[in-house]
Amino acid sequence: MPRPRSLTTAQIAAAALAVIDRDGLPALSMRTVAAELDRRTMALYRYVEDREELECLVVDLALGSVLGGVPDRAAPPAAAVGPRARLLVLLELMREAVGAHPGVLPLAVRHHGSCPSALRWRERLLEALADAGLDAPRRAAALHALVSYVIGALELEHQAAVAAPGGVSVPEAFPLLAAALTARAATDPAHAFADGARTVLDGLGLGPDLGSG
Repeated sequence: MPRPRSLTTAQIAAAALAVIDRDGLPALSMRTVAAELDRRTMALYRYVEDREELECLVVDLALGSVLGGVPDRAAPPAAAVGPRARLLVLLELMREAVGAHPGVLPLAVRHHGSCPSALRWRERLLEALADAGLDAPRRAAALHALVSYVIGALELEHQAAVAAPGGVSVPEAFPLLAAALTARAATDPAHAFADGARTVLDGLGLGPDLGSG
């Protein structure tokens, strides 16, 4: 009997991502990934230590485009544009990467401080913030604000995408909120995300004079 062909962590990550895209994050397990690969569950443990490592592999695969996985969408080099424009591109790239695989969002949040792709993305944000002249304490505060914005904006966008066609009903006692939600619903999600990102950068003192956008 021939020996089963060996696997790679890239194949395992792709299988896990396929499970999430098709059946949702709750379906992810070593068993379902093994079935996707037509292998026994225990065979995966030769390549992946545990569920946490599996999740990190999925995050790295899903976020690969953030730092050049897709050549024509790679973050621009520092010399090409100003720090504000680079920040906007990095934020948009993260939105696109997660938007392509919405089920990965909770994993990206859970592992944003440990998976290599997420760490590289935050490092690139910090490089742009340093080029904008922010000292270490202000960079740390700005990074927290930007990461929090991205997580919150993507979560709200994902919730809106799976909401009922009629959207969220707001009681008449909250007219301003109803108007704001109606205006938001009528805005293209990409434009809404970019508008919010620019607002956050403005609030951080990273105005248009630091680069286009």
